[in-house]
Amino acid sequence: MFQSTQYKGSKEDQYQLLIKQVDALLDGEPDGIANLSNASALLNQFLDDVNWVGFYIWKQDELVLGPFQGLPACVRIPSGKGVCGTAVSEGTTQRVYDVNAFPGHIACDAASQSEIVVPIFKEEQIFGVLDIDSPSVGRFDETDEKFLTLFVKTLEKYI
Repeated sequence: MFQSTQYKGSKEDQYQLLIKQVDALLDGEPDGIANLSNASALLNQFLDDVNWVGFYIWKQDELVLGPFQGLPACVRIPSGKGVCGTAVSEGTTQRVYDVNAFPGHIACDAASQSEIVVPIFKEEQIFGVLDIDSPSVGRFDETDEKFLTLFVKTLEKYI
């Protein structure tokens, strides 16, 4: 769930608070990169058991590294390659229980064991992806997927 002990309640309640916080944090700021930067920092602050949180932006037919929190990462990912590229090519969230079992997984950080990638759309076109890695197998569940999708839907208003 979340790192901060000041937030009580269920996992769902905590995610709802996180979504309200990102909405308030980004409201009024027109710069998309600044908003992605703050969104990655907010997620990194609140999610526990993660080692990379960030964004890849779709540019010239490939994903290019955007704002993130974590170790240095792969800079470019083609559509259909790895978890991020698969999310783009299929237009769907990819929740991977064990990245070592994912065909073609791109290992930017050898510590990553599970991953969730949520596609981001702008004007019904792919804009990029939210990518979150964990050093634990099976870190992400259906609740994470549901609320990270809602987080991205909120974020899409500010990019």
